[in-house]
Amino acid sequence: MSRAPRFLAILLALLCGALSAHAAQDAALERGAAITDPATLRELDAGKFRLDRMLVSERSADIPLANTELFALPSMAAVRQAIDGEFDRYIARHHASHSKETIGVGEGFDFQLFDRTLLYSAETRFVLAGIVNRMDRAYAAEASCGEVRLIYRLTWINKAAGDEASPPRLPMTLNLVLKARGDGAAIACSEIATRWLGEAPSASDGPLDLIDYQNIDRIETNLQITHAPKSSVRDFRTDYLLKVFRYDRQARAFVESPMENQIDRARLLADDGLKREFRAWLLDPVNLVAFDRGTVLIPEKFLASGAIAPTPVGSDPSDLEPEFGLVQGEGAVFSEADVVTALRKAPESGAKLQNIRSLAGFERRLNDVTCSGCHQTRGIGGFHFPGVDWMADKPSNTTVVPASPHFFGDQVRRRDILAALRDGKPPDYSRGFASRPQLRGSTELAGTNYYDGWGAHCYVRGKPAANNDTSFRDWTCAEGLTCQAAGKISRIGMCFVKSR
Repeated sequence: MSRAPRFLAILLALLCGALSAHAAQDAALERGAAITDPATLRELDAGKFRLDRMLVSERSADIPLANTELFALPSMAAVRQAIDGEFDRYIARHHASHSKETIGVGEGFDFQLFDRTLLYSAETRFVLAGIVNRMDRAYAAEASCGEVRLIYRLTWINKAAGDEASPPRLPMTLNLVLKARGDGAAIACSEIATRWLGEAPSASDGPLDLIDYQNIDRIETNLQITHAPKSSVRDFRTDYLLKVFRYDRQARAFVESPMENQIDRARLLADDGLKREFRAWLLDPVNLVAFDRGTVLIPEKFLASGAIAPTPVGSDPSDLEPEFGLVQGEGAVFSEADVVTALRKAPESGAKLQNIRSLAGFERRLNDVTCSGCHQTRGIGGFHFPGVDWMADKPSNTTVVPASPHFFGDQVRRRDILAALRDGKPPDYSRGFASRPQLRGSTELAGTNYYDGWGAHCYVRGKPAANNDTSFRDWTCAEGLTCQAAGKISRIGMCFVKSR
């Protein structure tokens, strides 16, 4: 299922040059829901939002902790142990499934492994790369009015002399997830939303005044664990390791935890009883509606505590997307009949589905509600928010634009929810598929690469019209563009100029 070279070249152009051309529009889209200004982030990183000051509330030293000291903190011990364990298991799986291809640190290997010594080094630290409002997730954390995320990027702080050729940033982000409203805080969600939608969220009376270490809920990490350049036996491939660590306030430590909606495919397929239980749970009309709207919260007993997200998707036949092996096929959790029957019966119970209207729609939603599936969708090299590198003298293309098309395409929905919270109205937390954002009655995204403009994801319509998939037939392109599929089998493609 590898992508054609032409399609990959166009995709890379989209993620780099085309995104830079939309910088002014992106700044408008992120207003009120994110802080991405380099000067502001530099100032905040020098203050209370420096990572070591957030994790060690009493720390007031001017010099930030390097990672060798950060991971020596008692609260971070389990984080290091879990990441090391994932590396060991990844290497063991590689030897078992790719025995003819070498793996190790450095360019001399077929699979170039991330150098773990840099993660725990005195030469690196995590630098604040952005702050993102996620009050649109209040459905998952109603008491805390949703979340605010401090996103940090692993960065060199002391490079060897003459090593100017190496970029200052390393391929890892650490996301410190905070409660938008701390425990016991006497402030309404409407007031917090009002502050975020103000002219200057970073001002002294803005929403950041409400945040400190007591708001910490968890850490999420995304690390490029290996990169395999294109060779005679494979296309290029990059794997990303995703992990979550919840903060245990009694133990004052971060603890490895299940990842939200990251289905443990291997465990389900190995346990018939658990498989039947999961199938019955997800196809229950109440849960099916939440699943359709993107607000489902799958019970932890069905979830994994780590995930590998390969890029590009399908770059290796042995690394299947989460939905493969779950829908159809021998031993699968869901059969086609299971899904078709559930979709047919849903309206009979009063359920109104917005996105899933077919088996293919069910499969796509099954993938994009997962952490790994979402990170594979319209990202920048496996990340949705790399952030602008305010420490670099000459930022690279991928750090001139702070976030991915998926991030910017979702801003209309996020601001709509913020406005509803501000005005005391019931928010609509639903979302479309990750590849195709909801317009919410707005025309702001019309004609852009985020929705139906050049490079947007679309559906190749066939004839007769009755054969068109009802989950995607509205994924059209703006006037003058046509939908071109990535391969001969898939009918999901991208909008490009019509050939003459």
